[in-house]
Amino acid sequence: MVFRHPDGDYAITAMYSVPDDAWYLELELVAGQRTLVTAVVPDEDPAREPAVCFHSHAGHADIPYEVVRWFMDQVAEEIRTSRAWMALRPELVEVIHRLRQEYMGVIDDDDFPQVLADVRTTVPAEDLPAVLEAAFGRHPDGTTTSHP
Repeated sequence: MVFRHPDGDYAITAMYSVPDDAWYLELELVAGQRTLVTAVVPDEDPAREPAVCFHSHAGHADIPYEVVRWFMDQVAEEIRTSRAWMALRPELVEVIHRLRQEYMGVIDDDDFPQVLADVRTTVPAEDLPAVLEAAFGRHPDGTTTSHP
């Protein structure tokens, strides 16, 4: 996925790395196709923090403040959408992390009733919607949620 800055000189390429369980957002100078900065946003492991890496091989580059802000706003939005569940209470984060690892974030419709019954034994009813959405992208009734 590529987002172009309004001035056309810069772009952000967003991609997911399955081995790293993380989103990578790269700020690129369109002319010369140089990657200047990479943000890494882990979305599976609450212990890993997002990081920003500046590429020394890119050489010196003056990046306008407006472009840096635009890039960091995109990174902040990715952190918000990918890691929002990590801001829940620690005991819920543990349950969600376990469920995501156990089911790889995907369950089919046939398995949902049994998984829901199992989750209900460990998660208070008021927290059930947040846990199911974060772990599987579903509501308690089994319908899917839409994520950006």
